[in-house]
Amino acid sequence: MLSARSLFQEIHSNDKAFQLFCSIAAKGEDQGGWENGRIALLVADQALAPKIARHGADEEKHGRIFNALLHKRGLGAVPVPDETDYTMLLERQGIGLTHNRLRRDEPLTERDVITYLAHSRVTEQRAAEQMQLLRKVFGGHPEVGCAVRMISEDEDNHLAYCHEELLRLAAAGHGRLILHTLQQTARAEIRTYRDVSLAVMAHLAAILHWPRAKSAVLAGGIHAVYRYEQLGGWRRMTTLRMPERRNALGGPATSAP
Repeated sequence: MLSARSLFQEIHSNDKAFQLFCSIAAKGEDQGGWENGRIALLVADQALAPKIARHGADEEKHGRIFNALLHKRGLGAVPVPDETDYTMLLERQGIGLTHNRLRRDEPLTERDVITYLAHSRVTEQRAAEQMQLLRKVFGGHPEVGCAVRMISEDEDNHLAYCHEELLRLAAAGHGRLILHTLQQTARAEIRTYRDVSLAVMAHLAAILHWPRAKSAVLAGGIHAVYRYEQLGGWRRMTTLRMPERRNALGGPATSAP
């Protein structure tokens, strides 16, 4: 029987599959760390800047955690195939702030900040959901449990911070722009997530020698998720509510285990 638990356990038990999985995750976290670090330097709001910096420090920490998990098994990171690079593919669609924009030493406008926060709101929703799933599977695991729990907690904090900051900007009169940007970002994200999921699955199938029938079932599941999100599931990424965790990124980043 195919289940998320059995699939993740199969990936974890195979060195090459685990190596690819952690390499993809580490690259995405490292890129997020760099992006948030640059945004923190360019943003004019001095109350917001340290929260963005904390976000970036968390992402860099996550990258170190995934690399440490590889190191514990005597493995190193491997090149990430372009078709599995979630953050790069989103940027190519014009979602979020481009790297060319972030490399320029020009202060960000309020519209830029909204673009950044909307992008983070949507992608952190996905990240929080993925880590909650991994926490169910590996939360008590002696090798990866601590890492999974820490990253999951951080992702929940990141999502709470995005809700709070976007609500603050909506109250300042930017509600319509925020809603439009969230909707545009979410629609692009669900397509990208589908394409990346299919690409990652294809690479894992080759490593793990999955039969065609198994790959077909998994691909069908990915398409079914996309169809659900296309028909309305994407809206969960565009709603805003005041989080229970207030000022979630108001302090220093926690250290990696």
